[in-house]
Amino acid sequence: MTNPSGHSLGRNSVGENYEGEFGCTLMDLRKLMELRSADAVTQINTHYGGVQDICARLKTSPIEGLSGNPLDLEKRRLVFGQNLIPPKKPKTFLELVWEALQDVTLIILEIAAIVSLVLSFYRPPGGDNEICGQASGSPDEEEEAETGWIEGAAILTSVIIVVLVTAFNDWSKEKQFRGLQSRIELEQKFCIIRNGQLIQLPVAEIVVGDIAQIKYGDLLPADGILIQGNDLKIDESSLTGESDHVKKSLDKDPMLLSGTHVMEGSGRMVVTAVGINSQTGIIFTLLGASEEEEEEEDKKKKAKTQDGVALEIQPLNSQEGVDSEEKEKKISKAPKKEKSVLQGKLTRLAVQIGKAGLIMSALTVIILILYFVVDNFVVQRRAWLPECTPIYIQYFVKFFIIGVTVLVVAVPEGLPLAVTISLAYSVKKMMKDNNLVRHLDACETMGNATAICSDKTGTLTMNRMTVVQAYIGSTHYRQIPSPDALPPKVLDLMVNGISINSAYTSKILPPEKEGGLPRQVGNKTECALLGFVTDLKQDYQAVRNEVPEEKLFKVYTFNSVRKSMSTVIRKPGGGFRMFSKGASEIMLRKCNRILDKNGETTPFRSKDRDDMVHNVIEPMASEGLRTICIAYRDFDDAEPSWDNENEILTELTCIAVVGIEDPVRPEVPDAISKCRRAGITVRMVTGDNVNTARAIATKCGILTPGDDFLCLEGKEFNRLIRNEKGEVEQEKLDKIWPKLRVLARSSPTDKHTLVKGIIDSMVGEQRQVVAVTGDGTNDGPALKKADVGFAMGIAGTDVAKEASDIILTDDNFTSIVKAVMWGRNVYDSISKFLQFQLTVNVVAVIVAFTGACITQDSPLKAVQMLWVNLIMDTFASLALATEPPTESLLRRRPYGRNKPLISRTMMKNILGHAVYQLTVVFVLVFAGDKLFDIDSGRKAPLHSPPSQHYTIVFNTFVLMQLFNEINSRKIHGEKNVFSGIYRNIIFCSVVLGTFICQILIVEFGGKPFSCTNLSMEQWMWCLFIGIGELLWGQVISAIPTQSLKFLKEAGHGAAKEEITKDAEGLEEIDLAEMELRRGQVLWVRGLNRIQTQIEVINTFQTGASFKGALKRQNVSQHLDIKLVPSSYSAALAPVKSSPSTSSAVTSPPVGNPSGQNVP
Repeated sequence: MTNPSGHSLGRNSVGENYEGEFGCTLMDLRKLMELRSADAVTQINTHYGGVQDICARLKTSPIEGLSGNPLDLEKRRLVFGQNLIPPKKPKTFLELVWEALQDVTLIILEIAAIVSLVLSFYRPPGGDNEICGQASGSPDEEEEAETGWIEGAAILTSVIIVVLVTAFNDWSKEKQFRGLQSRIELEQKFCIIRNGQLIQLPVAEIVVGDIAQIKYGDLLPADGILIQGNDLKIDESSLTGESDHVKKSLDKDPMLLSGTHVMEGSGRMVVTAVGINSQTGIIFTLLGASEEEEEEEDKKKKAKTQDGVALEIQPLNSQEGVDSEEKEKKISKAPKKEKSVLQGKLTRLAVQIGKAGLIMSALTVIILILYFVVDNFVVQRRAWLPECTPIYIQYFVKFFIIGVTVLVVAVPEGLPLAVTISLAYSVKKMMKDNNLVRHLDACETMGNATAICSDKTGTLTMNRMTVVQAYIGSTHYRQIPSPDALPPKVLDLMVNGISINSAYTSKILPPEKEGGLPRQVGNKTECALLGFVTDLKQDYQAVRNEVPEEKLFKVYTFNSVRKSMSTVIRKPGGGFRMFSKGASEIMLRKCNRILDKNGETTPFRSKDRDDMVHNVIEPMASEGLRTICIAYRDFDDAEPSWDNENEILTELTCIAVVGIEDPVRPEVPDAISKCRRAGITVRMVTGDNVNTARAIATKCGILTPGDDFLCLEGKEFNRLIRNEKGEVEQEKLDKIWPKLRVLARSSPTDKHTLVKGIIDSMVGEQRQVVAVTGDGTNDGPALKKADVGFAMGIAGTDVAKEASDIILTDDNFTSIVKAVMWGRNVYDSISKFLQFQLTVNVVAVIVAFTGACITQDSPLKAVQMLWVNLIMDTFASLALATEPPTESLLRRRPYGRNKPLISRTMMKNILGHAVYQLTVVFVLVFAGDKLFDIDSGRKAPLHSPPSQHYTIVFNTFVLMQLFNEINSRKIHGEKNVFSGIYRNIIFCSVVLGTFICQILIVEFGGKPFSCTNLSMEQWMWCLFIGIGELLWGQVISAIPTQSLKFLKEAGHGAAKEEITKDAEGLEEIDLAEMELRRGQVLWVRGLNRIQTQIEVINTFQTGASFKGALKRQNVSQHLDIKLVPSSYSAALAPVKSSPSTSSAVTSPPVGNPSGQNVP
């Protein structure tokens, strides 16, 4: 269908030309989709002549779907649009540079550097140095005075480098983010019927006129009108804010909207609006129209990622786009979880250290200025001459720069960076271990887990269901019987009952590889039954072709309340027949007849039922089989009231009971014994009957013979924990849960009650940290309530995935154990980094402070301090935060929520190494000139050249840090600090790289780094003192920690009461801060000057170190990826959110339990 008027037509005119080919225009459909319930039904019937007619106008078949012809699909995209919502325009590089410049610390440094620079060029007219005090006493004073500008220039250069590196990082992160975003969109697929075939199509390729198959747990990708539905209930809260589920049917409300969730039932719809023309898309377009108003932008994001639905891997450090609205989004969730344990501890520690650093730096500046003033104007009785003012100011600026430098070194801005690197590295590696982490902090919380509540099917077992036993016609078959052994009538009823009364999306497909097992698609229990039909040499597809889905009269879909599924069909001779299947003990109570060995119906009394339970069902269950009963009922008289379920689902005739086996995964028993060793209790929560559950739990090792643990059914559990009014009592629950190991026949509500009860319990000294697995739509509340929610990647519904923190891509329990290992590794990595950083902090601050007080100059110069800061923050966090986990992590109990970050052993190491380093530095500063027989560097005049004396001090100091970094690899007092060092390539390369940079700085750094080259002998001495750190480390580890009573722990978590107390009466931003999601109270609380220390880490890099920083930043950014659905809005760059912005974002629509995610 080419365009008759040639190819020069614009896209729109082409669209308009084609529009006439369809029986309705884009605007017609948009107006139609804005109507609801009765109005919509009237409009469809009067204006369009029914849904079938709409399909005809859109040139699609309600049964076969579109043909899939590429020309036709392209034409539909031109006329009705694509199923994409265009992302916001990314920020330009210059905008990112400007943002990076808005940083308080950088601004302070820039001003100090410019003042220093200007003054260094100022020559006072006839100013005599003698009158103004010593400016430079060296003979080549003129030449030296001319190089006075170098320090100011070095600082400015460093600031420029930092800004460029930051901007480049943000830019590359945004690029990666968008790449990942499009990957996620491509991976999101939906069931579409094309050419009569059911196919999985990427959501972006859906066009208007497509026929979509919808089922329980789906998130609708486009707007549509229902063609056929079974018991369909939709959660529309993400659009309307109404939390009640909306029933959808052809005669009452057939309108289905994108971004809403299918909570029950199944059906088919014709797609009528996609992308920006769908209801969700229209909302975005409206919000996006007022680009300037940032509030609108944020609401747009809100509308999309309601409830924190976004797939997000949140960055933790300040630069990485911690937008206020991101935080607001966190609060606007239903009260999700308490803050991450580690973040809370780190925040408190960082705030304390930051305050101490601020005080120390202020004291340093005050002491330096006072000493200078007293010495010059009181002791030497000089007068303040106007022509000397610039020289005095130059001194003051130098003092101020030393003060800022002390602050830079004291503030542990590497902490959030280390957390981010460690978590992001773990997250990337966890992908390989089948854990897709959606919330970064979940990874670390997993390390503290004390309890795991796991599903049985698919997690502990293989989710490859097969029927292995059957009870048909009064005979218990231990193997699958041959079809000849069964009465034809029974066989026929059973085949029809299974084929018709199961979702038509469940199928058995031929194996992918020769000799493999047939593929099971859809619900695994139904697949087992369909497999049973195939084993009986029957064809279920033939039955389905005879009774297509449109001919099904009424379907009662499976849900957690019914625990059964029933389908009603019209009989050819009039009347109706209903097929039912469900859990055997529930179904048998509803049966009053049974088919005997001749295929005749005989009465089935309660005594027969008890016999059957005793002789058939219990033996099957004790072998770990799941029992399913298949039954039917005929309605030959008047048509009953189909809505009265209790009347319908009675007086059934039992056809057969089958035993389905789901074998335990071979690797699970080992994983569970690892959990037990690691101090983690595994509980099984399942919908199966108690005997099956007990058998599987014993095979897995959750129950061992001789234990006095509890195995309860849901009913019994509820009876024990509820009072007369039916309310859950925590005290009653506290008596049950510590011994409970298996909860059978449980509903999602029971699961939520159990998880909540364990988390709220005060039994034991530590609060329990609970992980939960879930796959169904109604597992959402339990997944949200848990500290870490695991959703199943294969069997899980979209709703479960959105409520979760981690998605198990292989649905396997062993992946949870790996997550525990990574979580514990994160905690240990942070502790290693802290041990290293605090040693450097303590030493550098004391050296700068005492040096300033005694010699009026810091032995470590500003640029040197910033290099030390770069090593200890960026590089060390990269080296120590990327240690791979080992099995030994699973051989200890979980750290509690109140365990301090810095244990007494670590405190011993920090103080021990600080003593060694301070002794060495002070000996070198005050006696080094005599020991090495060189000129002293103390009390050097203002612009004097670098001395060998202070170069040795600086070099020794850095080498001691380098060797102490190796000591820091172990935090539990282990002797061998080198074990496994070769496995960590990053660590080795960082240590080596730092050493090479140090050689270059000392030998070629010259004036900017205040260094001069050293002789071979001096280098050897520096190295020898550095290696002494390793030997000293052995001495420290030999001292038993118990004997040092004075050691205190540090970095405790906040008590719950303190958090709630602090949170009262604060603005929105502080609420977000209370969430402490990213360990950044430092920044938020107005210690704003510290905000960019992450860049200042790199600040004074020049030449050689620049590439290193770039590489480091790249690695960290590479991992700091945050995924949200298409509306990236402001997730990408740090945004300073105004109070109005925050208030605009904080109130979500009322009662929105589920979020919305539009492709």
